[in-house]
Amino acid sequence: MRPKLLRLLTHLNSLALLVLALCLLTSWRLVQNRNPIDWIRSIAALGFAGKLAYVGILMLAIVFSPIPGTPIVVAAGAVWQPLTAAIYGTIGIFVGCLMAYFLGRTLGRSVIRSLTGKMLHLSTHRGELYLGWVVFITHLLPIAPFDLISYAAGMAGLSFGIYAIATLLGTIPCVFFLAYMGASFTVNLTVGLAIAAVFLILLVVLPFGVQRYNWFGIKDSIRIE
Repeated sequence: MRPKLLRLLTHLNSLALLVLALCLLTSWRLVQNRNPIDWIRSIAALGFAGKLAYVGILMLAIVFSPIPGTPIVVAAGAVWQPLTAAIYGTIGIFVGCLMAYFLGRTLGRSVIRSLTGKMLHLSTHRGELYLGWVVFITHLLPIAPFDLISYAAGMAGLSFGIYAIATLLGTIPCVFFLAYMGASFTVNLTVGLAIAAVFLILLVVLPFGVQRYNWFGIKDSIRIE
């Protein structure tokens, strides 16, 4: 790796670790409570600072994975306006994914494994554009492990531009879906249950299709240890 690129990645990695530390500092009291609704209600009372804490929690969920991000976004949609929950949720998840990407570029596999407990490998044998499509598709799915995908993309050396665009475009519809699903439960229970049913179908059908029929060729590009 070229010295200038290595220095840039080192600086970005240091910045990511600093932001992670700030997220830990601002949200450590919240993670003691395991109820996502209680988290959001607690931070909603803080006004704009609460929205920043919400962003920080989602960043923390991607990088460090102490809490699942999906129920947090759903709960935020139920407590806040869904558009607000979706916009700030997209920011938190996207920035968290970028941090994980840069950590994957600069840290060793053993360190990443200690952070996540698992290791995911992305193959570049079909080219970066194809791998970018894989990143985009996996970020569309609320059930996909965003942290493992981001770490693996960094370790695979996927172009930052391709990774960032694919991640953002995949994250936006996913987060908006979750936020509006949460909001629907407070407005119309029937609609909320219908959306939840679609979500459950995705949980079953998509993994089955990928495992059985190798949809999108994902099995050829992703390997989990």
